[in-house]
Amino acid sequence: MSKRYDILLRLLLVGDTGVGKTCLICRYAQDEFNDNHITTIGVDFKMKTKEINDKTVKLQIWDTAGQERFESITKQFYRRAQGVVLVFDICSRSSFESLAKWLLFVKQFSQHDTCVIMLGNKCDREDKRQVPKAVAQKFADENNLRYYETSAKHPENLDQPFLELSKQILDEQTADSEHDHSTSSSHLVDLSKSSNMSRQDSAEIQMEKGEPELHGRKGWCCSIL
Repeated sequence: MSKRYDILLRLLLVGDTGVGKTCLICRYAQDEFNDNHITTIGVDFKMKTKEINDKTVKLQIWDTAGQERFESITKQFYRRAQGVVLVFDICSRSSFESLAKWLLFVKQFSQHDTCVIMLGNKCDREDKRQVPKAVAQKFADENNLRYYETSAKHPENLDQPFLELSKQILDEQTADSEHDHSTSSSHLVDLSKSSNMSRQDSAEIQMEKGEPELHGRKGWCCSIL
């Protein structure tokens, strides 16, 4: 049975316990909302398929436990993720202040080209906001992150952060692929020139010494990993 998607992307949601990571994933992946989700134990995930950049993309969205006792488990998943979403609760100042810790984990355990965004959840509870939007935006700007505010309860703005993160990953993968191809082609040309020059110089030296030029000699072979 052939697969029904072109690309698989792994996205990881991290943040303190209670910020609403599970609610966000369930709303986005399954259009479900439950105020009384059980706290995530370790790691869970949901799947969602989207058409992005003319490709059928399967998103594997990982939901991590925010409690400190599970950090050793969740750290194992950073390296496998192409995208990370830093989640905090706009009604919880402490969850916002913890973002520095979560961002440090991303830098320590993720791949160097992992795309990261920042998401403030529960914007439907504006009357209980503890983190001004300008303060959150300043932190995002200082760390070169795109910042979004959304709510799993009212999901009008929920598609945008996941869509734009996925596009960013795909764009960077395309750019890296083109760069690798260009670099590989450049190396092949340079090696070819170097090989030709070496053989020509060798022949000239031999002729100067009065030695006959060798015919039928095989050229050099090189392999680029």
